[in-house]
Amino acid sequence: MSSKLKIIRACTVPMSVIFVTGMLPELQERYEVLLLSSPGHELDEAEEKSGVRGVRVPMERHISFGRDLISLCRLVYVFLKEKPAMVHSMTPKAGLLCMIAAWMTRVPVRVHTFTGLVFPTATGLKRKILMLTDRLTCTCATHVIPEGEGVKNDLLNNEITKKPMKVLGYGNVRGIDMVRFDRRPEVLALAGEIRKNDVFTFVFVGRIVRDKGINELCQAMEMLSGIAPVRLLLVGPYENDLDPISQSSKDIIENNPAVEYLGSNYGDDMLACYAAADCFVFPSYREGFPNTVIEAGAMGLPSIVTDINGSREIIVQGENGVIVPPKDADALYKAMWDMIRNKPARDRMAANARKMIASRFEQGYVRKCLMEYYDEILGPYFS
Repeated sequence: MSSKLKIIRACTVPMSVIFVTGMLPELQERYEVLLLSSPGHELDEAEEKSGVRGVRVPMERHISFGRDLISLCRLVYVFLKEKPAMVHSMTPKAGLLCMIAAWMTRVPVRVHTFTGLVFPTATGLKRKILMLTDRLTCTCATHVIPEGEGVKNDLLNNEITKKPMKVLGYGNVRGIDMVRFDRRPEVLALAGEIRKNDVFTFVFVGRIVRDKGINELCQAMEMLSGIAPVRLLLVGPYENDLDPISQSSKDIIENNPAVEYLGSNYGDDMLACYAAADCFVFPSYREGFPNTVIEAGAMGLPSIVTDINGSREIIVQGENGVIVPPKDADALYKAMWDMIRNKPARDRMAANARKMIASRFEQGYVRKCLMEYYDEILGPYFS
C-alpha cells in the first residue's frame, strides 16, 4: 500500500487533462495521483504514457439535471472508495459536481480552480443560475484558486465567495514550455509552406465560436481585405452545437480568399501557424487566462486582444501588444490596420513578446508555484 497522500485531479472533459499531464512527473514524486474526467482518448493516453490511474465519470458540460445527478452519485461512490486527501477540480461542471461530492464524502482538502467565469457575459435567468452554481462550488470547496487577478476580482465583486483566494504566481494553471514553443528549424520549415511573402498575416488559434469574437474578426477582415494585402489564418474547431458563429461570418470564411480556415492543428503544425504569421489576434468576449495568447507571445508574435480577464494580464498595452474593447469590430479593424502600417511599433512589440512570457509564465515557475501551494495546504496531513 502506498504511503503517499492520494490526490484526485478532476476536469469535465478528457481534453482538459492536458492542463495536468505536463506536471504529472513532479506530482507523482510526492503524491499518489488519479486523473478523473469523462471517458476519452486523452485520458487513455495519459494513463499509458505516465502510468497514472484514470477514473472515468461521464459529465455533461451544460446543465442536464438528470445526468448531473447520475454523475454526482458516481463521484460520491468514487470518493468513498478512493478516500483521497484532496480533490482538485478545474472547469465549471467538474468543479460543481466534484466539490459537492467531495464535501458530502468529507474529503479533507477540496480545491477548485476557476480558469474562467461564464456568468459575467450571461444575462437574465441564466446569469442567476450560473452565479448560484459558482457560489455552491465555493461553499463546498475548502480552497479557491482564481487563475488570474481578473477572475479573482469578479468573484469578489459579485459576492460569489468571501473565502480567501490566492492567485498562484502571475496566474495561469499550465505554464509554457519555452523550448517547445520556439522558432525551431523544423517549425520554420513547416512555416515556410504556409507563409506568403508580401502579405501581412494574422493568426487566430482557438475554437471557432461566437464567444471568441469570430463574428467581429470576420467583419474586420472584410474591411481590411479591401485596402491591404492581408490574410487571416483561423486555426481551431467549429462548435456549431454549443456557440455557433453567425451565418454572415460563415459566408466570409467560405468566400473571402483573405480568410483561410485551417481546422485543428497540433504539435509543430500548430506552431508553424504562429511562425508563419506577423501578429496574433484574439478578440474573445471572456476568458480565464488564455493559453493561446501566451503561446503566441512565446513564438515572438505581438498580439491584439480584447480588454478582458486574462488577456489584459498577459498583454501590456504598447509593449507586447494592443488591447481593444470586446465586441467592437471597428476598434478591432483599426488596431489590425495600425499593426500593418506601423512597422516600428510592431517590431518593438515583437521583440518584447517572448522575453515577457518567459519571465512570467515559463512552465517550471508555474509548476513550482502550484507545488508550493500543495505543500502549504496538505502539510498538516503528512504527520
